[in-house]
Amino acid sequence: MHSRQRLADDFRALGVARGDVVMVHASVRAVGAVAGGPDVIHLALKDALTDDGTLLMYASCPDYVDEVGRGNLTAEQEAEVLEKLPAFDPETARSDRSNGALVELLRTYPGSRVNPHPARFVAWGRHTDHLFSRQPWNYAFGRDSALDRLVELDGRILLLGSDHDTVTFLHYAEHVADFPGKRIARFRVPVMEHGVRVWRDIEEVDTSDGGAHANWPDRFFARIVDRFLAASGNRGGLVGDATCFLLPARGLLDFALPVMAAVAADPRAADELVEGAIG
Repeated sequence: MHSRQRLADDFRALGVARGDVVMVHASVRAVGAVAGGPDVIHLALKDALTDDGTLLMYASCPDYVDEVGRGNLTAEQEAEVLEKLPAFDPETARSDRSNGALVELLRTYPGSRVNPHPARFVAWGRHTDHLFSRQPWNYAFGRDSALDRLVELDGRILLLGSDHDTVTFLHYAEHVADFPGKRIARFRVPVMEHGVRVWRDIEEVDTSDGGAHANWPDRFFARIVDRFLAASGNRGGLVGDATCFLLPARGLLDFALPVMAAVAADPRAADELVEGAIG
């Protein structure tokens, strides 16, 4: 089993330092057996960050909260959701299960906070107030979001044994990138207003599996991340049993923006990305 001290040492060896602002994507299973259970993973990371550091994860919302109007449900399914789904409560609603177990463990651990939005993040540490100081209702992953301030704070992204296609930060790149044909998703979410459940309209650059542009290839985010890691010579390291990478958010953004513009203009550029001809 891996101890808390061992995991903290592994995080430090990877490059996590006192005072860092780190956004994490994690696979608890990839880390392996941990003495004291999986909460020890985020506790060990906090040890490496210290109280001067900040930890951020993406929680999102439970099934169906952000599905009405997207076109993924039948008319009958939408009618049932509209009738039965309770209002979304950001303080108590479970995290989206597809985001892994660690974010829900962090969300429910003392000292964590969330932003009041279906595009929900969980934060702990020194810069939590700043990360959540403002939250746009529409285009919640874009300008003036927690991800925008992650870049402002020279934050870093930690891939803790996770799938490289799940890097939520690249939705920020899609939101702020300048390319034509950007897909916009418009849908409705249930919220409480003056004690009454209402369905509120919301829109974003499409973050669903269909992608923000018709030219996005399969596993586009993973292609961008893997090419960025290769171009920057980032070979990662182990935390417990998990293969991990620590990378700068601003660097990934600067790499992703021209790649997205190139692929939006010509889908053949996605193949060039894999071959290393762009980026």
